[in-house]
Amino acid sequence: MTRTLRRIGTLPRIGSVVAVLAMTLAAAACGGNTSTTGTTAGAAKLSGAVAVDGSSTVAPLSKAAADIFRETQPDVSVTVGTSGTGGGFEKFCKGETDISDASRKIKDTEKEKCTAAGINPSEFIVANDALSVVVSKENTWATCLTTAQLKKIWNQGSTVNNWNQIDPAFPNEPLKLFGPGTDSGTFDFFTAAINGKEDQSRADYTPSENDNVIVQGVAGSKGGLGYFGFTYYEENKDKLNVVKVDSGGGCVEPSVASAQDGTYKPLSRPLFIYVSNKSISKPQVKGFVEFYVSSIDDIVTEAKFVPLTATQKTTLAAELETLKKG
Repeated sequence: MTRTLRRIGTLPRIGSVVAVLAMTLAAAACGGNTSTTGTTAGAAKLSGAVAVDGSSTVAPLSKAAADIFRETQPDVSVTVGTSGTGGGFEKFCKGETDISDASRKIKDTEKEKCTAAGINPSEFIVANDALSVVVSKENTWATCLTTAQLKKIWNQGSTVNNWNQIDPAFPNEPLKLFGPGTDSGTFDFFTAAINGKEDQSRADYTPSENDNVIVQGVAGSKGGLGYFGFTYYEENKDKLNVVKVDSGGGCVEPSVASAQDGTYKPLSRPLFIYVSNKSISKPQVKGFVEFYVSSIDDIVTEAKFVPLTATQKTTLAAELETLKKG
């Protein structure tokens, strides 16, 4: 799935990223750190390629990181693909990529494939998400749906094809469904959270690996309904209405606050990047990962993602230190 991202170099917070980088460089210099990567990128120029692939949900974050990193390391080419979380892990475990974007944790079967290829992935939580259920602007009735109603719509074998089958109070309007393809981590997460089992979903919907296609499909149909990451809703508020979700404690809207405090249930989730132990020996890969992690606050803000919690930031900082010593 792909998504249009604003040119990061023109954004107002880029100065803060550079400032943070500069302060880190100064601190490193005072401490005698001779590393030439990541937050010490100014000490020596890097070159080469970094291959990233995987989740379309996480891709905009990695693209933002790549654009900002390019401001100080123009000779490093960072490419970001969107094969979906599952498709990304397939490439990653074959050694075809350096970093895998993921909207779910790596599965045991995927770990086994990586291990067999001599790849030991390091996991980093880089942001949070409030997976958003959306309808068209013409839909004025579905302001909130229960998890039971969502399961009724999306579960395997469902024959619901009209809004009045979901709730008799809803109008006689054909229901048209749009969602991620089966290689998507978002598909995996949603089906597990709503239908009770990963990959258990009705098949008669319009799937796409391009979230913009889902946006267009829902926005162009009065009875349309779909789901994707919070960032895509944020960027398309003018085209879509978001649906509140009631998991038993009342209707809750997806937001930064509800994703961070866990009240948006059961569709809040962490987002990940996985780094190959074979690739981290490449200076440009290590430099990019260190920059990505150490500048995460600014990158998350620019890409309109849900920031990490204080506890998550502490864990991420410790993981970065472990990476640097490796």
